Amino acid sequence: MDWQVLTRELSLYLENQVRVGLFGSGVGLSLVLGFGVAYACYYLSSIAKKPQLVASNDRFCRFLEEYCPVVTETYYPTIWCWEGRVQTLLRPFITSRPQVQYRNELIKTADGGQISLDWFDNNDSLYYPDASTRPTVLLLPGLTGTSKESYILHMIHQSETLGYRCVVFNNRGIAGEDLLTPRTYCAANTEDLEAVIYHVHSLYPSAPFMAAGVSMGGMLLLNYLGKTGRDTPLMAAAIFSAGWNVFESVESLEKPLNWLLFNYYLTTCLQSSISRHRQMLEKLFDMDLVMKARTVREFDKQFTSVMFGYRTIDDYYEDASPCRKLKSVGIPVLCLNSVDDVFSPGHAIPVETAKQNANVALVLTSCGGHIGFLEGIWPRKCTYMDRVFKQFVQAMFEHGNKIYSM
Repeated sequence: MDWQVLTRELSLYLENQVRVGLFGSGVGLSLVLGFGVAYACYYLSSIAKKPQLVASNDRFCRFLEEYCPVVTETYYPTIWCWEGRVQTLLRPFITSRPQVQYRNELIKTADGGQISLDWFDNNDSLYYPDASTRPTVLLLPGLTGTSKESYILHMIHQSETLGYRCVVFNNRGIAGEDLLTPRTYCAANTEDLEAVIYHVHSLYPSAPFMAAGVSMGGMLLLNYLGKTGRDTPLMAAAIFSAGWNVFESVESLEKPLNWLLFNYYLTTCLQSSISRHRQMLEKLFDMDLVMKARTVREFDKQFTSVMFGYRTIDDYYEDASPCRKLKSVGIPVLCLNSVDDVFSPGHAIPVETAKQNANVALVLTSCGGHIGFLEGIWPRKCTYMDRVFKQFVQAMFEHGNKIYSM
């Protein structure tokens, strides 16, 4: 968008909306117009920017430029709420919630537990009427998220328009199902994800298969990919707002303002997610102590790290940090982060490590917050993240064979 055009349009808009008599004289109008022009100049020079595309593989870059051009276009955050914390806080309330009809499936795990999967079969797909070959996207929500999250619903809506099938992996015990064993989930342990991927692939072995993870779901997916390398039925993956270094993430969230806005609330969400299963979990944990936690770090120290057998919380955080496993990823992966994300600070994004793996591409925006990426004057329907998701999955499903030949 041209600076002069935007400034002129803004000036005309303000002239139509603000009357000279509003402030008793023409001075008021001049001040408003001056502020508007100054703000527009600041927005265009410092806020609206092209994302940084980090990839060591020129073929991957050319593939993205041709088939996923949104990653090379200027991102214009919502002009009245571009700051990272504001985007993070407002997105759940602003964005719409597309209607999705799920089919639920409970699958058993090797340890006697169960996992709830929510399927969007898209049986009305015009592009892929044969269910056996219909492309499938596995979706992994965030830390306490389920298939009902607005960002998951939007991903399914985007997939529906392309004719794809989706299945949402709900972590144990948070989607309404009972815990059959005293075990929930964490970012480091990939056993449940491996079971889900094997299950989905066994149902549709001829269908192209991708995965997309958001926040902790992205961390879990990255840790799985780092563990399996090329030995996975997934052809590609998309990662959004992942926390790359858990030590840096919890330190950022423990800063006073971030604790007030995010950390305490997230801790209460974690406690709420396990309180329904208290009778089962009391067999192994001092639940009174767990429920006294006031930060995510305290919760992980008393509960998560103990559940999965880590000697210390530092051992757990080190194992849960995807930056340690990025070199081993063996399939094409596109990772979108905003450098103003307080859940995943910009300085902790492993740019240099990503440059060492030809399968990895990072897309880094200057604004967007955590799972925010709002754009447009009233950003209810589609975010920048949604557009990246749609273009990338379509690029891989429909042109993925070209990524190695461009």
